[in-house]
Amino acid sequence: MLDHLSYTAPEPRVIAGAKGDWELVIGLEVHAQVASNAKLFSGASTAFGAEPNSNVSFVDAAMPGMLPVINEFCVAQAVRTGLGLKARINLFSAFDRKNYFYPDLPQGYQISQLYHPIVGEGEIIVDMAPGIARRVRIERIHLEQDAGKSIHDMDPSLSFVDLNRTGVALMEIVSRPDIRGPEEAAAYVAKLRQIMRYLGTCDGNMQNGNLRADVNVSVCKPGDYERFIETGDFSVLGTRCEIKNMNSMRFIQAAIEYEARRQIAIIEDGGTVVQETRLYDPDKGETRSMRSKEEAHDYRYFPDPDLLPLEIEQGWVDDIAASMPELPDEKKARFVTGLGLSEYDAGVLTAEVENADFFEAVAGGRDGKQAANWVINELFGRLNKQGLSIGESPVSAAQLGGVLDLIASGEISGKMAKDLFEIVWTEGGDPAEIAQARGMKQVTDLGAIEAAVDEIVAANPAQVEKAKANPKLAGWFTGQVLKATGGKANPAAVNELVAKKLGL
Repeated sequence: MLDHLSYTAPEPRVIAGAKGDWELVIGLEVHAQVASNAKLFSGASTAFGAEPNSNVSFVDAAMPGMLPVINEFCVAQAVRTGLGLKARINLFSAFDRKNYFYPDLPQGYQISQLYHPIVGEGEIIVDMAPGIARRVRIERIHLEQDAGKSIHDMDPSLSFVDLNRTGVALMEIVSRPDIRGPEEAAAYVAKLRQIMRYLGTCDGNMQNGNLRADVNVSVCKPGDYERFIETGDFSVLGTRCEIKNMNSMRFIQAAIEYEARRQIAIIEDGGTVVQETRLYDPDKGETRSMRSKEEAHDYRYFPDPDLLPLEIEQGWVDDIAASMPELPDEKKARFVTGLGLSEYDAGVLTAEVENADFFEAVAGGRDGKQAANWVINELFGRLNKQGLSIGESPVSAAQLGGVLDLIASGEISGKMAKDLFEIVWTEGGDPAEIAQARGMKQVTDLGAIEAAVDEIVAANPAQVEKAKANPKLAGWFTGQVLKATGGKANPAAVNELVAKKLGL
């Protein structure tokens, strides 16, 4: 199992340019929608898919005289996320106004946190392969409100604005420039999503826009990144460009790949990379310029006069810490050391918290490796084939556990178990009752099995001689006995009796 205190970092991605090799440097700003029924500064609903402009309070619409009121639960969710990333929780934080004009931002500013974020430095360990992991440092997590949504495809000459998202609480999770390749970037987002889903602080639904990433990409020559680590001088990393609003792991990788090669071509042709914000076009597989990259002073940040600073008591943070669930890395380690699973199987089972919970219910008091084999190969295989989630499984954890109990007791064979699983999948019911009612249980009566063995041995003297000369051929008798009993004879008992009768 990977020791997260001692691991080998993966090699940085190297891209061969026309005039030499280049390395990638990537940092991410992930916007995660806080799992909360109400918005950050109002009581309006956060439900997805509502009629346009139906989940909008007077505060969200920036009506005159309406003042924001902090949602304590959203603050707790941010603290919980910070604890899950082993980050420092700042007992003092404050909100600022980030000023910019956009049609779907009613106030003309966004309430965010620049100078005093709620969460400070933390880290994520991104597993890339057994024994190989990247440690990605988290710079900060701050709370902010989301903007609305402009819709441009409903009319040829007009744009529409939906303010349902306006004021929804976001956690912006800012990494250091520690990521060195497209695959690592996608794996980082996936790990962050996994941790927050375990914590219950963000549902991670990228399709609905509940998890989005702004990807900062630059290229440098080999050795420059090590110089940056030593000196902290960002200038050696090259000029970065930001790719906005990525909501697909596949597109994140493709956008980074294209953007890196675009920058390399510019530099090698004697040009200069301009720091800017870009968008990724998945249809063309390329990034395009959106706007010049603003700096903090361009937004004219200043403390929000309508909101007092947050002063958090350490005891409150300690209470949240005490309620933290087991996180994926710890759960994976327990599955490996406690249940004897391979790191790969443990990784598959802990990828989603619902999968891990289902497996634990199946494995409770049973053989862990056998439970893992059945959950991964039989259950997950069938779910994937039919496009179902674990929550939609026709077979419950109790039912699958019942099948495994029948195998363990010797009442059914592995082949019978697969037939029984199929019946439970399609018809439901208690596995033990089904096996009993349909005569699926193995014959464990040694007298009946011995009679079948005697009959087949007596009818095949030539085969007996061959088996005595070559004991490997004894399996033929086992197969004949199983065939004669309709596959219901206990294989272990048959093997033992065959060997005894043949004197092997």
